Amino acid sequence: MGLGFTVGVIGVLILGHAAYSTIQYRSLLKITEEEFSGPPMEVVLELLVGLLFCMWAALTVPGKFLSVHPHSDENRVVSLPENVDFMIFNHRGRAFPSEVGLKLKH
Repeated sequence: MGLGFTVGVIGVLILGHAAYSTIQYRSLLKITEEEFSGPPMEVVLELLVGLLFCMWAALTVPGKFLSVHPHSDENRVVSLPENVDFMIFNHRGRAFPSEVGLKLKH
């Protein structure tokens, strides 16, 4: 486990605790018959910290962003099933090769 994964788990735990605190606060308000106008400031700060931890982990854990090269061989058809109802591509956004000279891999 790396640092990013650990920070992500801590962020999820913080968000879960903030949700639990908000639910507990609302049940306390129901007992005292007061109106719910929003969560306490501590819970809002906890939500922001948990969100920042989760966003940082989401950006660092998967790895580095790579550019998508539309004309590379890795972006062609990976498999062509027998019944041709659907095709599996290794490229997002293009269904068919746009150039006439491109051949499909088998």
